[in-house]
Amino acid sequence: MQTWPAPSVPQIPGRGPEVRVRGLDGVLVPAATGDVAGLYVCGITPYDATHLGHAATAVAFDLLHRAWLDQGLTVKYVSNVTDVDDPLLERATALGVDWTELAAEQTALYAQDMAALAVLPPDVYLGAVEAIGLIVDAVTRLLDRGLAYRVPLEEGAGGDRPDLGDVYADSHAQGVQDLARMETAAAVTLFAERGGDPDRAGKRHPLDPALWRRERPGEPAWDGGVLGSGRPGWHIECTAIAERALGGAFDVQGGGSDLCFPHHAMSTAHARALGGQGARVQLHAGMVGLAGEKMSKSLGNLVLVSALRERGVDPMAVRLAILAHHYREDWEWSDEVLATATRRLERWRAAVSGNGGPGASEALAEIRSALADDLDAPRALAAVDSWADASLTLGGDDEGAPGVVSRAVDALLGVRL
Repeated sequence: MQTWPAPSVPQIPGRGPEVRVRGLDGVLVPAATGDVAGLYVCGITPYDATHLGHAATAVAFDLLHRAWLDQGLTVKYVSNVTDVDDPLLERATALGVDWTELAAEQTALYAQDMAALAVLPPDVYLGAVEAIGLIVDAVTRLLDRGLAYRVPLEEGAGGDRPDLGDVYADSHAQGVQDLARMETAAAVTLFAERGGDPDRAGKRHPLDPALWRRERPGEPAWDGGVLGSGRPGWHIECTAIAERALGGAFDVQGGGSDLCFPHHAMSTAHARALGGQGARVQLHAGMVGLAGEKMSKSLGNLVLVSALRERGVDPMAVRLAILAHHYREDWEWSDEVLATATRRLERWRAAVSGNGGPGASEALAEIRSALADDLDAPRALAAVDSWADASLTLGGDDEGAPGVVSRAVDALLGVRL
């Protein structure tokens, strides 16, 4: 999978403090524990263009990436693209286009949007189709360990080996219930809402997720060896890619808050069943709404990054609009949110365009302190606001300050002035 060009990250004086974040239990812990920080961010299913929810998630973990770099760490960043899945196939059918062309088109558009938003690209970027071999290996190991099982197929499914059946994870044996952090009934309901099939006949438990879907007429399929021809389940995709790229244990797994369950719980359970630990910390970006509803492809209430760019909106204003909210916060997009971000961007640019200004050291320290405290972007933005207001109203005789602030805003916040 081809990623997008990496934006340059300017050098700024000094080093940032240790970045600490709040995981599922709400306790503030180091985001990384060694000199190499491992980050896995669950990627898109490319059946529609990048909306503000996707952008907010990408910017949230870009903020972590940048803070880690400023801390002096080496970052290994891994992400995926779920380029074969039911929603993609269904959208392609509805549009009357080939699913591979739709996936390629939307993946390319996502890359363009990420480049425009100055998001640092992953070091390892794999599509599900590229990772078929990794997934087949992982599912086969789970079968061999008795942590997965086969479910009989309906008539006409399974190609020339219908006896092999679909493969499902044994959620009880893999400890999914503990990772769900909710009562079974609530978990089953959420599982059904988020791509699961709790009512599938032949399953041992409603929460058991699909690992390998056998070949069906009219659907794409790949050679799965002992699994039979078919295609991968969703959760095992991220497990297999993370295991290969980051090993059995890594620092942070990220995504939107709608991935907390079932996706992150299931993928972590699979990782542990395979002998690893998965992520030490899970972080989740809040949902972005529009007119009182969560922004989502299924609802169709999308504000697309590409559409904003086509209108001539500065991508840096879009990024600032996102950063005005703490990454864990649910918030609503509106014309006023964008207008506020645009005014802020104009004020910052005016402030750094002068021949001098107030000293930059206090502002730089406050930006770093804010990001080290669970990526508190609104506090970091307030520090830049204070410096910019002082520069525009009071002036200053530190000739190097505007350059330092401009480079710091670029390096730490990803906002090019």
